[in-house]
Amino acid sequence: MNICLAGAGAFGIKHLEALAKIDGVKVTSLVGRTRAPTEEVAKRFGVAHVATELGESLARPDVDAVILATPTQLHASQAIACLAAGKHVQVEIPLADTLADAEAVVAAQQASGKIAMAGHTRRFNPSHQWVHRRVGAGELRIHQMDVQTYFFRRTNINALGQPRSWTDHLLWHHAAHTVDLFAYQAGGTIVTAHAVQGPIHPSLGIAMDMSIQLKSSSGAICTLSLSFNNEGPLGTFFRYIGDTGTYIARYDDLYDGKDQRIDVSKVDVSLNGIELQDREFVAAIRGKREPNASVAQVLPCYRTLDRLERQLAAQP
Repeated sequence: MNICLAGAGAFGIKHLEALAKIDGVKVTSLVGRTRAPTEEVAKRFGVAHVATELGESLARPDVDAVILATPTQLHASQAIACLAAGKHVQVEIPLADTLADAEAVVAAQQASGKIAMAGHTRRFNPSHQWVHRRVGAGELRIHQMDVQTYFFRRTNINALGQPRSWTDHLLWHHAAHTVDLFAYQAGGTIVTAHAVQGPIHPSLGIAMDMSIQLKSSSGAICTLSLSFNNEGPLGTFFRYIGDTGTYIARYDDLYDGKDQRIDVSKVDVSLNGIELQDREFVAAIRGKREPNASVAQVLPCYRTLDRLERQLAAQP
């Protein structure tokens, strides 16, 4: 399977590292905003073709599928372009930054018949998979999720500390992880959603602090705190409070309520959530089936984000 990766930044490199571990997969084209740094990344990973325009790669016969690790604002239009070109596509989270655009991607996927998947990585992290399997087996029922998403981004930089050409967003990007995961783990639909936010940053134009409350039709509740003002520790930390135990997930690691590590090494073929996400994309294409985190499956998440955005816009 020949794949084009669009986006040679911090997350694009994570995908290149993951794809290198999947048998029968070759990255045949790499798309980046500027040629010189993109060529450097291509050389490091042995990618023969480099482009600065996605359309150039979509026209190539040696591209079967595309992974988009590009700026959020481009996700929906680029995903639709990939599907129109007859390519399968995986879009990094978020699928879009408006509900209308997310719905347009789903419609394009249905019209094309191609695989279209969103990079909702939390569904694939071994820690969250372990919890999901216990829920599915009837061994655990989620009462509450308490989630903290904390970064320090008072300037426009990426995960590697490099300047970004676009602005990240607490609601449409970082909250999307938890909103989707909460519904996925609680086993219901989100019936209540509330949000408040702090002041808008004078130059970035985004809220730097946000608080979200959710309730599922299953009865479970979720409290999510997000900040770009936090100086450490950084990352997202999930506390699951259930009827038969409490579990704390820190990316691919899992602990019980007494902070004892739980072995998740046998949950899947890798401990890397990005690799597992990419493996699902490849397997769905090969098996001609709907992938976990298909664009249709994650659409309810974006309906909730839209609802929250409208609430925030109406607040003083």
